[in-house]
Amino acid sequence: MTAAFELILCLMILGTACVALLVRDFLAAIAFFVVFGNLMGLAWLALGAVNVALAEIAIGAGVTGVLLILTRGRLLALGEQIDGNPLGHWLNLGAAVVCSAFAVVLGAAVLSIAPDDGLAPVIDRLMPRIGVENPVTGVLLAFRAYDTLLESFVLLGALVAVWSLAPADAWPRAPAALRMTDPAALNVAESFGRLVLPIALVVAAYLVWVGSDRPGGAFQGGTVLAGGFLLAAMGGAMGLPRSDDPAFRWTLVAGPLVFLAIGLAGMALGRFLAYPEGMAKALIVTIEYFLAFSIGVTLALLVAGPPVRAETVP
Repeated sequence: MTAAFELILCLMILGTACVALLVRDFLAAIAFFVVFGNLMGLAWLALGAVNVALAEIAIGAGVTGVLLILTRGRLLALGEQIDGNPLGHWLNLGAAVVCSAFAVVLGAAVLSIAPDDGLAPVIDRLMPRIGVENPVTGVLLAFRAYDTLLESFVLLGALVAVWSLAPADAWPRAPAALRMTDPAALNVAESFGRLVLPIALVVAAYLVWVGSDRPGGAFQGGTVLAGGFLLAAMGGAMGLPRSDDPAFRWTLVAGPLVFLAIGLAGMALGRFLAYPEGMAKALIVTIEYFLAFSIGVTLALLVAGPPVRAETVP
């Protein structure tokens, strides 16, 4: 990659970030935020961090962009004023100083790391034991699997926290429908959603499968799946389930529970989350498939929000 391309990419990232922060039209700010997320994904790709690039594009641009668009629609429906008011000059100056100082400290910390420092040599020696070639998957599902297991339960806990915001008489109904109300937009969203959802299922399955040896994995597959669910729901191609639906609840907890069950089974070998010889890759792929589906459903429901009263459901 040439230095000219890298310079142009950096300028585009800074430019879109500034426009997203300073533009007063909310819809324009969302559009530039989505562009910023995609450009950041390209930057991570240029740095060789393909897993981070996939997550940035799927979450930073995709799911978050959909969340902001839905938020704008709901605020407009409530009659809220959503165009930003100009801030005072001193407040803008103070924010610029704080952000600049943070950027300097962060840059100094990164530049202080010697190129040969890191855990790569240690990880490379351990990788043959688990039968996977992607070091990111190896770290997440084997060498620091405790953290990954806890993160899966944290995501589930975040959904429970969102559900706790529902009024008492709304529980356990479904969240507000994401179906778009504008006829022209609904027509486009419905056609696009019906096309994208099966593609998202195939792409998610591929990302999980290939994640054991190349960039990909459960989180990347789950975010793609969440995007497919959200687009289908916005087009009316699928509805949102009630919170007390047993099959739906099992879908949410399947990933963390399978992960925990395999971890507990490893205690027979003397250590929690220890994989039997020759079975590590198969068990890791199994965990990732269950996690991907649970992550996809959980992320989609986090965007949809808490259950609502019957009279507010379209």
